[in-house]
Formats: sequence, structure tokens, C-alpha cells
Amino acid sequence: MPNPHSKRWPGLLPRPGYVNRWLTHLKTFDHLTVVGLREWIALPDLGVAGLRAKIDTGASTSSLHATEIEPFERDGEKWVRFNAHLGTVVQLRHRHCEAPLVAMKTIKSSNGQAQVRYVISTTLALGDRVWRVEFTLACRKSMRYRLLLGSKALIDGQLVVNPGIKYVQDKPAFPASTTLATGVA
Repeated sequence: MPNPHSKRWPGLLPRPGYVNRWLTHLKTFDHLTVVGLREWIALPDLGVAGLRAKIDTGASTSSLHATEIEPFERDGEKWVRFNAHLGTVVQLRHRHCEAPLVAMKTIKSSNGQAQVRYVISTTLALGDRVWRVEFTLACRKSMRYRLLLGSKALIDGQLVVNPGIKYVQDKPAFPASTTLATGVA
């Protein structure tokens, strides 16, 4: 029987009394965590919480909007400092961050342009999961979402995407920092 409460996808939403049970069922599939096309994340090592991320299965690498990127050395190791831009176009927020430099990587954008980017590795929290993700630092000023979560991060986090939904997982609790990367106020 079609669901009268679902205008966009008839038959996909449960009766109102069963919404919580239905959402719990949507959050996992086998041993994988289900995410929608948009999710709330935190980057605890950088001191960032409440960041909206776009899930992009077409991109292999994850990307974080950063400007004023400057490499430097600390105790003989290569590091990078940058301003991470975290807010929306309407509500601007940024945080000065430092993280160990993992690599330099040539990324080909969707329009075919190749660009060399700095790569950092930091802890990502999504729902009740926390794991390390590599991010390229790039100017995403013209993009709606300041953080793009690519397929490598989805595989490492054991996530599966349901493209018909968004914000399936709860906002992550802000876990304690686990590495040397710093979010400098």
C-alpha cells in the first residue's frame, strides 16, 4: 500500500509511528554504515566539528577547502599550515591549522585541469565511526560544500552510500585529539 506521507518517493517512507525504527534500520547495511549524499562530520585533530560534507563516490580523494597554505619544517619533518574554511557561503568560518605533510599529489578535476596539491592525513568522525582520512588541500571557494569525502575514505570507513537520503548519521560527538596535528585557534 503506498504511503500517503511520502510525496517524492511513494511507498518508501513508513507510517509515522515507525519512523525511529525505520531510521535505525537505514543506518547500517550488513556490517557497513549507511550514509546519505550529505553528512555531518568532525575533524577532531584539527579542532573542527559540525562540518557538512558532500559524499562523492566519483572522486577517489577527499578534499578540504584551504587557503594560505604554507609548507614548513618541524623537528626535521615536513608540515603544512593553512586556513581551513569551514562555514557556508552565508556563514563564513575558518580555523588556522597545522598538520604533517603526507605527500604532494597531482589531481585532475572534473573539468580536466591538473593541479598539484598538498596532502594531509587527519582523523575524521562520522556518526559513531572514527578513522584516518587523507585530504588534499584545495580552494573550494566556489563550491557549496567545503569538504568532499571521496571513495577511498568511504572504503576505509566501511561506508555505503544511499543517494536518496541525506544526514542519516547523527552529528559526531567531538572526540579527543589522537595525533600531533593541531587546530590552532
